[in-house]
Amino acid sequence: MSGRHAPGAKAVRQSLRQEVVEGIKRHILEEKLRPGDPLPSEAALCEELGASRSSVREAVKILNALDIVEVRHGHGTYVGRLSLSALVESLTFRGMLSPDDDFRVMADLVDVRELFERGMAERIVSLLSTAQLDELDGLVGRMREAGAKDAGGFVEADRAFHAKLVEPLGNELIGQLSMAFWEVYAVVAPRLDGVEGGCEASTIAVHQAIVDAGRAGDVAGFLSALSQHYAPLRRRIAGARGAA
Repeated sequence: MSGRHAPGAKAVRQSLRQEVVEGIKRHILEEKLRPGDPLPSEAALCEELGASRSSVREAVKILNALDIVEVRHGHGTYVGRLSLSALVESLTFRGMLSPDDDFRVMADLVDVRELFERGMAERIVSLLSTAQLDELDGLVGRMREAGAKDAGGFVEADRAFHAKLVEPLGNELIGQLSMAFWEVYAVVAPRLDGVEGGCEASTIAVHQAIVDAGRAGDVAGFLSALSQHYAPLRRRIAGARGAA
């Protein structure tokens, strides 16, 4: 008899847990809490939400995994960084599960990343400071030094370059989505090896063109360099998908 009722009981527990999850999120919003602010104690949340300790603990675990709350053992629970870490993990895991999904995710993220950089080109060019442009120049220099002999160093410098490029926007969401590309790239990159289109010299040249256009305040040149940068990457992904 108890076995027949188990599915219903499980559904009820899940429903209660979700109610507590929503209750904690509602508390954060209503109290206008910010990342790093402390949440009430477990006992206080139980009383406020009319929930058991086990329900509150399960809800906190769910929210912690989503980076909505942060559990600091011995200190309490705080509002989390609200990052896109859960999205990144989902995208990379999906890529590893399916032989073709990783290329599709990669292609989609290339589109998103270029959309941000092209759509914000005028603002980026107007906001880049001399110090930031010098840093971008330095990262191109690191790419030049790494070249084909240090693939890891080359990719890391490329990653830092694009993080620095959108930094003047002061938009954390754009920065996180841009970096999500690199997390997925780490999974997909080994399967792009040997696919035509990954010439380090042309990649370095186009990055230098991006910096030079930014330094000259040349939005049209900046956009042209971005197009030249992403086209070979798309060809590599398409070639890898075809080979797979």
